[in-house]
Amino acid sequence: MTELLSATAQARATATAHVQALARALAEFGPATEIATDWGIRLAGALSSGSRLLVAGNGGSAAQAQHLSAEIVGRYGPDRAPFSAVALHSEPSALTAILNDYGVEEVFARQVQAHGRPGDVCVLMSTSGRSPNLVAAAVRARACGVRTWAMTGPVPNPLAEVAEEVLPIRSPATATVQELHLVALHLVCEAMDAELSRQAMAGLAEGQAAPWQPTP
Repeated sequence: MTELLSATAQARATATAHVQALARALAEFGPATEIATDWGIRLAGALSSGSRLLVAGNGGSAAQAQHLSAEIVGRYGPDRAPFSAVALHSEPSALTAILNDYGVEEVFARQVQAHGRPGDVCVLMSTSGRSPNLVAAAVRARACGVRTWAMTGPVPNPLAEVAEEVLPIRSPATATVQELHLVALHLVCEAMDAELSRQAMAGLAEGQAAPWQPTP
């Protein structure tokens, strides 16, 4: 019984430390809010003009990136037409073919080169900012004229250095970084929806139909 109580106390202490780390990072989240809002506004302009969103990550960050693409193709808040968003890690045949033929550093970079066009947006997510395949993707995206944004952990890191813009989470804990990346991507979606609504209202005032409105 004593051992069981000790294990329970240890688990509670671990959980408390986790929540405290999240609270500390959230208290310093203000600058990330500004960046996420700005990204959402500009993403609305890009997507409503016909550009595409490319996203990628590894492991848990892959799940976060795919969450973002799902919100764009589906919807986050109000109903609207779908926009083009591609999660580069979600096509296993292409992923494994590139991995087999060109190596791990090319698995995202080659897809960016294939799918990306000038004016598109590429969001790369990494808790460490040190994944070679994401760094290579950022370099390739910029070479292709694709706007390159990174969500990372603490800066400096290699991905932040090569991306055009970075939203850093200033926490040493990987779990905390991932949790606040989720908050950030939701803020991007909220800002995007708000900007699309603003565009729609402006269009109605001028007697124009918003191109992104859902089909009845």
